[in-house]
Amino acid sequence: MLGLPEGIGACLFDLDGVLTETATVHAAAWKDTFDGFLAVWAKRTGTPFAPFDPVRDYDLYVDGRARADGTRTFLQSRGITLPEGEPDDPPEVETIHALSNRKNAILLERLRTGGVKVYPGSLRYLRAVREAGLRRAVVSASANTHEVLKAAGIADEFDVCIDGIVAEQERLKGKPAPDTYLAAARRLNVAPSEAAVFEDALAGVEAGRAGNFGFVVGVDRVGQREALLERGADIVVGDLAELLDRV
Repeated sequence: MLGLPEGIGACLFDLDGVLTETATVHAAAWKDTFDGFLAVWAKRTGTPFAPFDPVRDYDLYVDGRARADGTRTFLQSRGITLPEGEPDDPPEVETIHALSNRKNAILLERLRTGGVKVYPGSLRYLRAVREAGLRRAVVSASANTHEVLKAAGIADEFDVCIDGIVAEQERLKGKPAPDTYLAAARRLNVAPSEAAVFEDALAGVEAGRAGNFGFVVGVDRVGQREALLERGADIVVGDLAELLDRV
């Protein structure tokens, strides 16, 4: 019924791009953040301005990663090194934390004005998982996970939530490290081999494979099926509802 192998007793879901239509909102917020910074950087250094690509750069450098990790990884791809700064740096300062805070402020404003939508197929699948008696966790690098879940009306669908706040408190490494998914499995009292990971991010699929989880489902919303398979997905679907139709 669920398109999963026998022996799977828990489902661990990424949030943005798997359950909610917020990956594009994140990508747009990153673009606003980086383009503003890169324009100033190009003028100051006399180098050409190359804008942030909300598809390629987002997929390769920021999707699925903790906010500061995404900032750092993207800037490294452009050969730019900034000081780390402090977690409470104001958005206008040029530090890793400041740029990350700038992105978060833009994201929250976009979520406030645009709302949060759940993929209908994901909602169907979530309810089927619950009816089948499997345990459920949401695993996201976002510190805004609880707010997004509430806005989407699906906060009660999960037994466990591992988000950016929990990761910081417990010093869990972000994706592509498997730490956050392993933490969710521990809280659900299941072995990794008994859990399925659902991810749309390349880094997230890598995390699922690195953690030796029983099944890794890649969700392709943007045309990266082959890349998801290369990173370790056991199967790639365009929508979770496709799993309900598998024989």
